[in-house]
Amino acid sequence: MKRGKKSLSVLCVLGVVLVMVGCADYDRRLTSRSVSYLGTDGSMLASPMTREGRIAESKSYWDGDSSSGAPRIVINVTRQTASFYKGGHLVGVSAISSGRDGYDTPSGSYKIIEKKVDHRSNLYGDYVDASGAVVKQGVSAKTDPVPAGAHFEGAPMPYWLRLTSGGVGMHQGFLPGIPDSHGCIRLPEKMAKVFFENTSVGTPVSVVR
Repeated sequence: MKRGKKSLSVLCVLGVVLVMVGCADYDRRLTSRSVSYLGTDGSMLASPMTREGRIAESKSYWDGDSSSGAPRIVINVTRQTASFYKGGHLVGVSAISSGRDGYDTPSGSYKIIEKKVDHRSNLYGDYVDASGAVVKQGVSAKTDPVPAGAHFEGAPMPYWLRLTSGGVGMHQGFLPGIPDSHGCIRLPEKMAKVFFENTSVGTPVSVVR
């Protein structure tokens, strides 16, 4: 009888553990020790799951200054990486943050159709007053009403590389360790600048999953 109760207790504990693992494992990036957070200036930020935060450093590198050949970029949404090729040879990889659920970065083959060092979004940003103070943060110019006396100021998108006429592109931005944008591909400052400087209008870009 005691053995039966003990076995039942063990099964109950195992059941709870399995439920907990199942809940936490619905998105491995939320529990993986390989996920880190990267600031817009390229500095490492502490991840809630680990203090080491080394994956973005090991994932992002550049070794293409002495290489030649036509450039090409491959965005891998699943791996959250942007790979840079010159003449068919891989010369750099950057950690990225692509579009979150509901704003997925579209797969396909594109070409860079616009380059702009200082670009701002015409859709997402803040409402500010005449003095420049933020009245309402993180708004959509299409859906959020403008407060009295305020005007829209688009979010900065430095080192802008436009891929579609609909507004999808690559630019410097915050990397929280998971897809987080409204569809664009965010890169840390150092890599966004490198990619910008080593591409031209017409450079092919593939987005794969």
